[in-house]
Parts: sequence; C-alpha cells; structure tokens
Amino acid sequence: MSGSPARRVVITGIGVTAPGGVGVKNFWSLLSEGRTSTRRISFFDPSPFRSQVAAEVDFDAELLGLGAQEVRRMDRAAQFAVVTAREAVTDSGLDFGALDPHRTGVTIGSAVGATMGLDQEYRTVSDSGRLDLVDHRYAVPHLYDYLVPSSFAAEVAWAVGAEGPSLVVSTGCTSGLDAVGHATDLIREGSADVMVAGATDAPISPITVACFDAIKATTPRNDDPEHASRPFDATRNGFVLGEGSAVFVLEELTSARRRGAHVYAEIAGYATRSNAFHMTGLRPDGREMAQAIRVALDEARLAPDAIDYVNAHGSGTKQNDRHETAAFKRSLGEHAYAVPVSSIKSMVGHSLGAIGSIEIAASALAMEHGVVPPTANLHTPDPECDLDYVPRTARDWRTDAVLSVGSGFGGFQSAMVLTRPERGTA
Repeated sequence: MSGSPARRVVITGIGVTAPGGVGVKNFWSLLSEGRTSTRRISFFDPSPFRSQVAAEVDFDAELLGLGAQEVRRMDRAAQFAVVTAREAVTDSGLDFGALDPHRTGVTIGSAVGATMGLDQEYRTVSDSGRLDLVDHRYAVPHLYDYLVPSSFAAEVAWAVGAEGPSLVVSTGCTSGLDAVGHATDLIREGSADVMVAGATDAPISPITVACFDAIKATTPRNDDPEHASRPFDATRNGFVLGEGSAVFVLEELTSARRRGAHVYAEIAGYATRSNAFHMTGLRPDGREMAQAIRVALDEARLAPDAIDYVNAHGSGTKQNDRHETAAFKRSLGEHAYAVPVSSIKSMVGHSLGAIGSIEIAASALAMEHGVVPPTANLHTPDPECDLDYVPRTARDWRTDAVLSVGSGFGGFQSAMVLTRPERGTA
C-alpha cells in the first residue's frame, strides 16, 4: 500500500475540458443525459485512414481566457491543462496567492505529450514531408516545449504559482489515475499541503490515428460516428479516440473543513500494478487489475461490497472489456453482479492519458449528484460481459464509495477508491 492514512486527502476543486462541452457543468450534463460526442474527425482529412471517427473538443483558447502569446507558446494539450486547472482553482475557493508556494505542487498525466504540436511543426519544417533535411527557420520559437512533456506541469505550475513538487506522469492510459494517485501520496507523506493534479492529452492527429490503425485498436465504424463507441456491447470493434483534460485541487481533509470548503470526495485508496506480460495483450483472467483493486480497497479499509458504483475503463475493445469483467469478478466476488458498472468512453471517447482523470471527475460528480452515468450505445449484451453495465440511460443511485479503474498499453493497471469523507473520522 502507498502512503499513510494519517493525512486524509480530498478533492475540493474540479475542472474539466472534454468533448461535448468545456467546463464541469457541460461535462456532467452530457454524461447524465447519456449524449455522445463522437463524430467524424474534422481536424484533418481522415479519409485515408481505417478509423475516421473521434471525440473532439470544441475549444476556443482565447475565448477561454488564454492570451495570444500563451496560445502561441503552448501545444493544444497544454492549453487544455491550463484552462482546466484555472477552473479547478476557482471552484476550490482557495486563495492560491495566500498559500505557501513551496508547499503547493503540480502533477499532470499525459500519454503522448504534445502530439498535435509536433505533428504540425514537422509538417511545417519538412514542407509537408518533401524535405529530407528539415528547415528549422520555419519552426515556432517554442518548439522545444512541444518536445518535452514536462512543459505541461511547468505551464500549470506557473498558472497557479506552485513552487513545490512539479512533475509529469506518463504511464499510458492510466496516466490520469496515476498522476492523481501520486499527488495524493505527496500530501499524505507531508511533502505538500495542496496539489493541483490531473491529466491532459490532445492526440487526434494523423500520426496517432495511423498508429492505432496499424494495430486495429480503434473502430472502423465510420458510417455511424455517434454510436461508434460501444463498450461491453457484443458488436463492439474498437475504441474511439478522444481528447481532453481534467484537473483537481487536492488538500488535506482537516484543512479543507477548517476553511469551510466544499468537499467532493476523499481519495481513500489507490494502487497500480503491471502485468509484465505484453505491450498490448492482457491475460483473460484480469489478475493484475484485480490485484490493484484489492490493494486500493485495503488502503481505503473497505470490503468489496461497500462499493456502490464502478467507473470502468470500458474502452470498447473485445479484449479489454472481457479482461475487465473478469477482474471485477475476481476482486469483488458476488458483489460484482450487484453493483452498477458503466463506461463514459461510450460518450466522450478515449483520451488516452487524460481519460483516467476525466473518469475520476465523473466518479466524483456521480457521488455528488446521486446519479450513475450510463454506458451509451449498449444494445446487444455480450454473454462474456454479464454484469450490470447501466445501458443507455443514467440511473438515480445513492453512491458513497466509487471504484474507478484504468488499463494501459504496457500492462499498466490502476485502481482508485473515492468515498464520502463522512464515512470515516477526521
């Protein structure tokens, strides 16, 4: 188990930039109404590719408060992170100017860094691939910031005035869970008092689409983009690429209560494991994810039947959905059949490193509103995926403890337990 239970860590601010609408209010509206935001790719001509659909964010950086120089300096994923962090900070009600900057830190997760910026700049300096020797004179002045993902954490730290621990976590599709988990540990161990933590990715570019085409991980259902993402459905045939960001303000519970903060949830347990097995393959029994779930439950001091809702990874690939179903049965026992499980990727796509944080936001908001988001587009049950996946329509459901999980290429398996803080004693 990681960290110590002596300092309890809670979420007091949430920011979300996601397909279907920027901001927490728009994000929750989409999820609770079961709407999908998947469509034909508009950022470039996708016709040469096998998969031509994605979940894009309608994002106007300057309208959302970024200056022209910030837009020029930052890749799209960094812009997401800064805008989203600002929403989280405002939502928290904390006066960051009054905090000790050396006790305030940042962790940002990202799977693919500044993919869109690097892709665009390569096309520019190579004259769309016609030059063998690229001409650096045509590059943007801040091209180095696109090369190093650490710039994401630096931009957020500058935006909030954090001078404490600041880093990027890159563990593939579990990056968003792992960044928040690491930030929690930093507060628990006493290395920081406040953390701005989350994840961002903007991967919808020709190189990313080509990579997933090569391994046939993304769906070729191009004739029906709105219904292309079908986690746990028997007709699923791959995930839908997405983009976005979610960022949180984390602080110690006693401090949050002292200042009268609104507390969304306590991060009661977190664990991560690796299968040391295959870059993209998963063992069908789900043992590594199950182990991460068990350790996270132990850290939260909860029995499996205390979980009221499972926010699944639910990517919509044949392999992952079966693996994950097996992991829930292995870790939760008979309770796996009683607890509602859903995948928001059916509505907002799979934003790679960002999705873990976006799913944490969905989990906290499900607890806040007493509503479980649905798995949209689930019409044809798969006999091998036989749990309660909340098909198509959101469900009113009292939720005191949520399990959110992630699975990533490279064999990464992460699990986080969120609870209402009143379940324990301050």
